[in-house]
Amino acid sequence: MLFRQLEYFVAVAREKHFARAAAACYVSQPALSAAIAKLERELNVTLINRGHNYEGLTPEGERLVVWAKRILAEQDAFKAEVAAVQSGITGTLRLGTEPTASTTLALPVAAFCGAHPLAKVQVRSRLSAQTLLRQLREFELDAAISHFAPEDRESLQVVPLYQERYVLLASGDQLMPQTHTMTWAEAAQLPLALLTPDMRIRQLIDSVFAESGVVVTPQVETDSVASLYAHVGVGEWASIVPHTWLRAMPVIGRTRAVRLVAPDARAQVSVAIHAATPGSIAARAFVNAATGLSLDAFFDQPLPTEPEHHVR
Repeated sequence: MLFRQLEYFVAVAREKHFARAAAACYVSQPALSAAIAKLERELNVTLINRGHNYEGLTPEGERLVVWAKRILAEQDAFKAEVAAVQSGITGTLRLGTEPTASTTLALPVAAFCGAHPLAKVQVRSRLSAQTLLRQLREFELDAAISHFAPEDRESLQVVPLYQERYVLLASGDQLMPQTHTMTWAEAAQLPLALLTPDMRIRQLIDSVFAESGVVVTPQVETDSVASLYAHVGVGEWASIVPHTWLRAMPVIGRTRAVRLVAPDARAQVSVAIHAATPGSIAARAFVNAATGLSLDAFFDQPLPTEPEHHVR
């Protein structure tokens, strides 16, 4: 069995098409098909249901693709470990995040790149919670920053980074003068623009509203942080965002931020990598860089533009 055969097999499982898999692997389709056929002979099993076209994996194929992804990830990790001994950490760290952390991940990325200047970082944001977990478990991501519920932690190493609290963003016309706090029940009465329900932060927000005895139906839903801010900026909608966003994306114009209370909801944001050992050296280095930042203390500092009544 060769690594190349496993790469071709994983590509077919991913693309669900022999020609596209061959193109992704930069080989001819006959060469790819011959390599997979040889793999099947060596294992004495049929891995792919074939008709005129790809018709899915067999049960044996479904099991092998899990092992193949892990074997290939360990191969890449070994190569990176050898290279790191010679010249430091190089290559590309594949970092996933959901929107709640997309405005704060520049801090751990800067720490990682400062410690490892030859490394690169590829960020995949706007991922749903389910997609992020799947890609991390299937070695399509090296690390991820997100909310991780207890049931999410299977096969992952999860390390806390900071706690986020929540603020309401709204036009000054929608708020009482000198108001610095608002209850969640009061916020539910405003026309809301929120992130889409597949995002973990939206699920957390909905659960806090439910705890407050209200159900909200936002008029606008978006999968983009920038779009959310734009909708709030026109003055027609309010939104609920983590307090950490205010440092990277400060409010401007007539938009104001007020702290949400009753309840004082908080959620843990963590960094996670695959629990397989020894795993990716770049992923381990990123966790070390991220956890050395004391982000809770950093986000508790007053905002430069609002020294007297920052959101706490």
